[in-house]
Amino acid sequence: MSKVETALKAASETKALIIGRGVLKQAAQLFKAQFPGKKAIIVADTITFGVAGETVSKQFESEDIDQENPYIYSDPEIYAEYSYVDELVAVLKNYDAIPVAVGSGTINDLTKLASHLTGRPYMCVATAASMDGYTAFGASITANGAKQTFNCPAPQACLADIDILSAAPAAMTASGYADLFAKITAGADWILADALQVEAIDPTAWSIVQDGLHEALSDPKGTKNGDPKAVTQLTEGLMLGGFAMQWSKSSRPASGAEHQFSHLWNMEHHLNNGEHVSHGFQVSIGTLAITALYGLVLKTPFENLDIQAALKQWPTLNELKAESLAIFKDTDFPEIGLQETTAKYIDHKALEEQLQILKDNWSAIKERLARQIVPFEEAKSRLATVGAPTEPEHIGITRKKLKETFVRAQYIRRRFTILDLAVRTGYLDQWLDQLFGKGGIWEVE
Repeated sequence: MSKVETALKAASETKALIIGRGVLKQAAQLFKAQFPGKKAIIVADTITFGVAGETVSKQFESEDIDQENPYIYSDPEIYAEYSYVDELVAVLKNYDAIPVAVGSGTINDLTKLASHLTGRPYMCVATAASMDGYTAFGASITANGAKQTFNCPAPQACLADIDILSAAPAAMTASGYADLFAKITAGADWILADALQVEAIDPTAWSIVQDGLHEALSDPKGTKNGDPKAVTQLTEGLMLGGFAMQWSKSSRPASGAEHQFSHLWNMEHHLNNGEHVSHGFQVSIGTLAITALYGLVLKTPFENLDIQAALKQWPTLNELKAESLAIFKDTDFPEIGLQETTAKYIDHKALEEQLQILKDNWSAIKERLARQIVPFEEAKSRLATVGAPTEPEHIGITRKKLKETFVRAQYIRRRFTILDLAVRTGYLDQWLDQLFGKGGIWEVE
């Protein structure tokens, strides 16, 4: 039994997944098997309808599957924003039809949430190996100025034709590779949370994501060139990440501090030359940033940690609340820091116990982290080979802003990551000086 078949058994929402070359022709049979007697409505944008949506529509017609007219988003600037969800909800309310999302991240997330809001399952036909959200529980949508994950079921059925995915724009494939690469640092963050007794590793979710991860990332050159084997491995890896999130009802198995960088930049409405930066390209820079930080963590002698010094710099809850409100006071999300840091705050006594665990067990923790992390230069080389950005300037982020992100990102999510370790041990400023000071990876002039 393949890794995908095994993981599919753990998935709580997705009942069928077809990955392979030339499998688009199986779309009608898949729909009939999963939604017998139901009417379909294809959801796409103008590009993805031409890539696969029109073919699927004609196939459904030839197989006597009733259809409403396809709903095709015409806005060339479409992105995962809540107004587009409302637009689709208004359409779906008029029909008793199963949506068939034909597209990649944006179309899938919009259809996923709109289907949930109108009380129906949906099917997905992937057009690019660009992210892990196809089979994920939840949709990442911008609402009220902030990128949020809305709880909603994954597709009941999903189909990914490798011939179509291999022919997708290279930048989209590179984005998916970077999103998959982020599972390495996300895994390291979970190791930390587990070791410090904050959040235990779920063995099933861990296995689904991590067991074949390095193999799926092993051929960045082939991935860039659209080699079917490499694209198949990438696609399977991305789908597995989604299944792990279905199993755990959380993005923890696939998302750590590197994703917090991306979420923060979205919330700050970051654009590069007036254009949105893809999720995977944001995560590429976030992953390299966190990989560099882990390089410093692994060189730090935590077996000699001065716990009393760390406790002295740790704020009271009231002090932290004031800090949290101050750091985002001029944004359109002024209270997120207050909400998230309050949720994960621990008092001085609990912190002392946590730091003692770190100090007493550092040798074993360090060994686990060292096995997990890909060294910075190797990570950078692989991401560059696939065509993902490797310098913050590649996505319009200055080095000064990247440095600020290390500080600000810790405030926006309650999930425990390496950023929390840096703050709680009192090492954050020292590590940032090493990364951005003279001779550092991102030396700031």
